Amino acid sequence: MSEPFDAVDVIRAKRDGAVVPERELRWLIDAYTRGYVSDAQMAAFAMAVFQRGMGREEIRSLTGAMIDSGERMSFSSLGKRTVDKHSTGGVGDKITLPLAPLVASFGVAVPQLSGRGLGHTGGTLDKLESIPGWRAELSNAEMLAQLREAGAVICAAGSGLAPADRKLYALRDVTATVDSIPLIASSIMSKKIAEGTDALVLDVKFGSGAFMRELEDARELARTMVELGADSGVATTALLTDMSVPLGRAIGNANEVRESAEVLAGEGPADVRELTLALAREMLALAGLPDADVEAALDGGRAMDAWRAMIRAQGGDPDAPLPIARETCVVAAPRAGVVTETDALSFGVAAWRLGAGRARAEDAVAHAAGIELHAKPGDRVVAGQPLFTLFADEEHRFERALEALQGGWSIGSEPVERGPLVRERIAP
Repeated sequence: MSEPFDAVDVIRAKRDGAVVPERELRWLIDAYTRGYVSDAQMAAFAMAVFQRGMGREEIRSLTGAMIDSGERMSFSSLGKRTVDKHSTGGVGDKITLPLAPLVASFGVAVPQLSGRGLGHTGGTLDKLESIPGWRAELSNAEMLAQLREAGAVICAAGSGLAPADRKLYALRDVTATVDSIPLIASSIMSKKIAEGTDALVLDVKFGSGAFMRELEDARELARTMVELGADSGVATTALLTDMSVPLGRAIGNANEVRESAEVLAGEGPADVRELTLALAREMLALAGLPDADVEAALDGGRAMDAWRAMIRAQGGDPDAPLPIARETCVVAAPRAGVVTETDALSFGVAAWRLGAGRARAEDAVAHAAGIELHAKPGDRVVAGQPLFTLFADEEHRFERALEALQGGWSIGSEPVERGPLVRERIAP
């Protein structure tokens, strides 16, 4: 049977700035998934979108086509509201770990399909895999059973969800077309809509450690994704949050699990706690519980109980010791003053070079590698006081990590004014 359209015509239309009709977009994605449209042709189309952009209707059509390339999950048999959260990624962003059990402790189901890290941004699954015995791969039946029993699940997305996105994302990664708002939005939302959640809260980051460095770009991405959610019947809101400074004091996989446990114990860094509570309020409001006392659940131990149940359900031991790095390197303050900068990108790249991240999808991560920040912007220090500690399993990694940190931190005489962590809320 002959194909109804020609890939070259679709590429040319987008290259020249035309609006591609829905039928042609849907055919292109289907033909690419089937292997009829080649990687070279889809790379050319992705670059045309990168250069020319897409309108709302085109993005909706592209997202729908990627959803329809695979299966759709359903949580209707649970008999309770489901709400998910997605972060666009950052440095020290371990919020999913305390957030999912906190929300679940209110009787709301939290199906959190997560990914692995690539480059300087950490992956939630990599963090959790530092817990002995914990497993990321669950069948749909296991996932539903865990949602019934424990209320929350953090696991890998199955290969049946939006396979067109999986294929296209791998292509974008090697063709310099990742940071395109239409392609990012359709990639994220195709998986989240196919997942079948009732509601979704987006944590869209801006700043040096984020994909979208500028606030205005992050705002446009957030609005685009909120619109896609609304158009698909998924109640969706977004918070714009600052990622110019690492979140919390721990960067790395086991390091971030330890810090998450501190937050679940009612302690931990103020910024991690603040964002966890803000996102929990947003998620519970969408689930019909706008007056939920999230602080009491965090401080009173309910969230910790839900965390332990969630980890045990996936084979993990919440009481087992976490990996500890064989080597450490402490960087001390050269003079007294106030810490004025700890640049998120610099610290993210340094942690990656220490072994906490991966350069290629097939690379392994060192779960004990990472960084502990002893001082953050606004903190006063004296000469010789430790500023941060690097952790690695091989001593030779310190040299390149320290190179990444050159110019990434500074000490001044006066504090630098910073904006709020949560900058804006975006709703339909």
